Amino acid sequence: MSKRMMKLGAFLPAPGHHIAAWRHPDSDPFGSLDFEYYLGIVKMAEEALFDMVFLSDGVGIRTSYKDEDELSRWGRVVQFEPLTLLSALAVHTSHIGLAATASTTYNEPFHIARKLASLDYLSRGRAGWNVVTSVTDLEAWNFGLDKQPDHATRYRRAHEFMSVTTQLWDSFGDNAFIGDKTSGRMFDPAELTIPHFKGEFFKVRGPLNVARPIQGYPVILQAGSSDDGLDFAARWAEVIFTAQNELDKARIFSADFRARLVAAGRELDEAIIMPGLSVVVGQTQMEAEDRFDELQKLIDPIVGLGLVTGQLGGFDVSNLPLDEPLPPLPDTEGSKSRLKLVSDDAQAKNMTLRQLYTKLAGSRGHASVIGTASFIADQMEEWFGSGAVDGFNIMPQQLPNSLKEFCASVVPELQSRGLFRNKYEGATLRDNLGLSRPQRFSLR
Repeated sequence: MSKRMMKLGAFLPAPGHHIAAWRHPDSDPFGSLDFEYYLGIVKMAEEALFDMVFLSDGVGIRTSYKDEDELSRWGRVVQFEPLTLLSALAVHTSHIGLAATASTTYNEPFHIARKLASLDYLSRGRAGWNVVTSVTDLEAWNFGLDKQPDHATRYRRAHEFMSVTTQLWDSFGDNAFIGDKTSGRMFDPAELTIPHFKGEFFKVRGPLNVARPIQGYPVILQAGSSDDGLDFAARWAEVIFTAQNELDKARIFSADFRARLVAAGRELDEAIIMPGLSVVVGQTQMEAEDRFDELQKLIDPIVGLGLVTGQLGGFDVSNLPLDEPLPPLPDTEGSKSRLKLVSDDAQAKNMTLRQLYTKLAGSRGHASVIGTASFIADQMEEWFGSGAVDGFNIMPQQLPNSLKEFCASVVPELQSRGLFRNKYEGATLRDNLGLSRPQRFSLR
């Protein structure tokens, strides 16, 4: 049996995860619309043997803001549509997985099935889809709605969306296309199954006009940690992105999810857990802390309050006292898991609003490690060795510098400890993640 190896994703929003990253002297504030910028950081991650790069997305401005003045202070307002960007990156890379977010609430299954199947072919089997239900009214307003559908409805739609999408990917058998010029048959008709799907939300005849993806299905990722989100992940997901800021909480999350996975009739090796990890690397502890402090000093308080509002499911904190503790909060139709994570942490530590946005500025509730390569590797090894996680979705604070520093120092440290690969294991994202290729009709 081969040794268990840590999985690494590179979570790459331009120009970095810190809300003030765009103001850093070394940042390109316009990198989010520069293909060469993205190509550079993605090739950097591939050279360091990352399993995948990951692009988050929303179908609208993803920032909670009160007016145009506040919005103008944010550095991440415009960006490429990610599947378009990944399709361009596919032809310039050869091994690294290419994963992006697409919403089940504001898309149609046929569109997503077709785009992701196409990306899987363009990348020769390296596509991944982060399935989300969307969490803001800001997105709903772009689709003729006054507010987003409620949490339960979004997840019912998401389950049905996945049923349709997988059936579309399974329209043709793996060996359906024979191209027999003599007989005049392009494909074997016995290898075609037309879905004829009809449900609560969708009526889709099919078949898909792309052959079955190289990977069977693109790798399915999911990031919700509410009860509905975890049940959805247990049914469909193969990679779990989660925000866990303490090892004990990560252990509890892992045990809970794996129990749900078994209850859903799946095997434990059918899904891997990769929480986000915010990292700042320095040759010394002081250098790492200085690098982080440099970013912290650039935080605009107005942006900080907007960040907290977004993390709390849209609860407006702009009129609350900056230097008093966060009050008890109502429930949300936004991200329930993030609201609970952030508010529980703030109230347990009696944090003021100012302290809260300062803490969230770089990590957004994810675990954060600041220090030398050896220190960071120690923390990663402890989490990985405990079995709580299978790897990490690395969140560089400022791009490209933070990713470059991680690749140059932390990755070699992990390799020297025998925790991370020295070469890619296979040709597809599934191969490198150690995930099996789904059989046709296996998720019906």
